[in-house]
Amino acid sequence: VQLQAFGGGLVQAGGSLRLSCAASGRRSSRYAMGWFRQAPGKEREFVAAINWSGGTTDYSDSVKGRFTISRDNAKNTVDLQMNSLKPEDTAAYYCAARSSGYNGIYYATREYDYWGQGTQVTVSS
Repeated sequence: VQLQAFGGGLVQAGGSLRLSCAASGRRSSRYAMGWFRQAPGKEREFVAAINWSGGTTDYSDSVKGRFTISRDNAKNTVDLQMNSLKPEDTAAYYCAARSSGYNGIYYATREYDYWGQGTQVTVSS
Protein backbone atom coordinates (compact mmCIF):
# COMPACT_ATOMS: atom_id res chain seq x y z
CA VAL A 1 0.00 0.00 0.00
CA GLN A 2 1.29 3.44 -0.91
CA LEU A 3 0.11 6.44 1.06
CA GLN A 4 0.27 10.05 -0.01
CA ALA A 5 -0.63 12.83 2.39
CA PHE A 6 -1.41 16.34 1.28
CA GLY A 7 -3.25 19.46 2.36
CA GLY A 8 -0.76 21.00 4.75
CA GLY A 9 0.14 24.65 4.76
CA LEU A 10 0.50 27.85 6.75
CA VAL A 11 -2.48 29.05 8.74
CA GLN A 12 -3.08 31.56 11.51
CA ALA A 13 -4.04 30.43 14.98
CA GLY A 14 -7.74 29.72 15.16
CA GLY A 15 -7.88 28.72 11.52
CA SER A 16 -8.62 25.39 9.87
CA LEU A 17 -6.94 22.95 7.52
CA ARG A 18 -8.05 19.67 6.02
CA LEU A 19 -5.45 16.98 5.43
CA SER A 20 -6.08 14.09 3.10
CA CYS A 21 -4.35 10.76 2.70
CA ALA A 22 -4.79 8.80 -0.50
CA ALA A 23 -4.06 5.07 -0.44
CA SER A 24 -3.21 3.00 -3.47
CA GLY A 25 -1.91 -0.46 -4.22
CA ARG A 26 -3.41 -3.50 -2.57
CA ARG A 27 -6.99 -3.50 -1.40
CA SER A 28 -7.02 -0.59 1.02
CA SER A 29 -10.35 -0.74 2.75
CA ARG A 30 -9.33 -3.41 5.31
CA TYR A 31 -6.73 -1.15 6.82
CA ALA A 32 -6.96 0.70 10.07
CA MET A 33 -5.68 4.22 9.54
CA GLY A 34 -4.02 6.79 11.71
CA TRP A 35 -2.61 10.28 11.69
CA PHE A 36 0.56 11.13 13.57
CA ARG A 37 2.65 14.27 13.82
CA GLN A 38 6.24 15.12 14.52
CA ALA A 39 7.58 18.49 15.53
CA PRO A 40 11.30 19.33 15.22
CA GLY A 41 13.29 17.70 18.00
CA LYS A 42 10.33 15.65 19.23
CA GLU A 43 9.16 12.10 18.78
CA ARG A 44 6.37 11.21 16.41
CA GLU A 45 3.09 11.27 18.33
CA PHE A 46 -0.38 9.88 17.85
CA VAL A 47 -3.05 12.32 16.70
CA ALA A 48 -6.09 10.33 15.53
CA ALA A 49 -7.12 6.89 14.37
CA ILE A 50 -10.04 5.23 12.62
CA ASN A 51 -10.91 1.57 12.12
CA TRP A 52 -11.36 0.09 8.68
CA SER A 53 -15.14 0.30 8.73
CA GLY A 54 -15.05 3.93 9.88
CA GLY A 55 -17.29 3.30 12.86
CA THR A 56 -14.70 3.85 15.57
CA THR A 57 -12.41 6.82 16.02
CA ASP A 58 -10.17 8.15 18.75
CA TYR A 59 -7.99 11.18 19.31
CA SER A 60 -5.16 12.38 21.47
CA ASP A 61 -6.25 14.59 24.33
CA SER A 62 -4.47 17.56 22.76
CA VAL A 63 -6.68 17.54 19.66
CA LYS A 64 -9.91 16.06 20.95
CA GLY A 65 -12.83 18.31 20.12
CA ARG A 66 -10.85 20.20 17.47
CA PHE A 67 -9.84 17.51 14.96
CA THR A 68 -12.03 14.99 13.14
CA ILE A 69 -10.82 11.92 11.29
CA SER A 70 -12.96 10.34 8.59
CA ARG A 71 -12.57 7.93 5.72
CA ASP A 72 -14.14 7.12 2.38
CA ASN A 73 -13.40 3.51 1.54
CA ALA A 74 -14.85 3.85 -1.94
CA LYS A 75 -12.24 6.51 -2.69
CA ASN A 76 -9.50 5.00 -0.51
CA THR A 77 -8.99 8.26 1.33
CA VAL A 78 -8.69 9.30 4.95
CA ASP A 79 -9.11 12.91 5.98
CA LEU A 80 -8.19 14.90 9.05
CA GLN A 81 -10.23 18.04 9.54
CA MET A 82 -8.35 20.39 11.86
CA ASN A 83 -10.18 23.31 13.41
CA SER A 84 -9.21 25.91 16.01
CA LEU A 85 -5.57 25.35 15.21
CA LYS A 86 -2.94 26.38 17.72
CA PRO A 87 0.76 27.16 17.28
CA GLU A 88 1.54 23.94 19.17
CA ASP A 89 -0.14 21.98 16.36
CA THR A 90 2.78 22.93 14.11
CA ALA A 91 4.41 19.73 12.89
CA ALA A 92 4.83 17.39 9.96
CA TYR A 93 1.72 15.23 9.77
CA TYR A 94 1.90 11.62 8.64
CA CYS A 95 -0.82 9.17 7.72
CA ALA A 96 -0.31 5.49 8.42
CA ALA A 97 -2.05 2.22 7.62
CA ARG A 98 -2.19 -1.15 9.31
CA SER A 99 -3.53 -4.31 7.74
CA SER A 100 -6.00 -5.63 10.26
CA GLY A 101 -8.48 -8.48 10.36
CA TYR A 102 -9.65 -6.97 13.64
CA ASN A 103 -11.85 -3.93 13.18
CA GLY A 104 -10.08 -1.87 15.78
CA ILE A 105 -7.89 1.20 16.09
CA TYR A 106 -4.21 1.50 16.92
CA TYR A 107 -2.19 4.10 18.77
CA ALA A 108 1.49 3.25 18.54
CA THR A 109 3.77 3.96 15.60
CA ARG A 110 5.12 0.40 15.77
CA GLU A 111 1.64 -0.97 15.13
CA TYR A 112 1.41 0.54 11.64
CA ASP A 113 2.77 -1.12 8.52
CA TYR A 114 2.76 1.71 5.98
CA TRP A 115 3.51 5.42 6.17
CA GLY A 116 2.97 8.40 3.94
CA GLN A 117 5.64 11.00 3.28
CA GLY A 118 4.29 13.68 5.60
CA THR A 119 2.78 17.08 5.00
CA GLN A 120 3.84 20.20 6.92
CA VAL A 121 1.36 22.17 8.99
CA THR A 122 2.52 25.51 10.36
CA VAL A 123 0.29 27.55 12.64
CA SER A 124 1.32 31.14 13.26
CA SER A 125 0.38 33.02 16.40
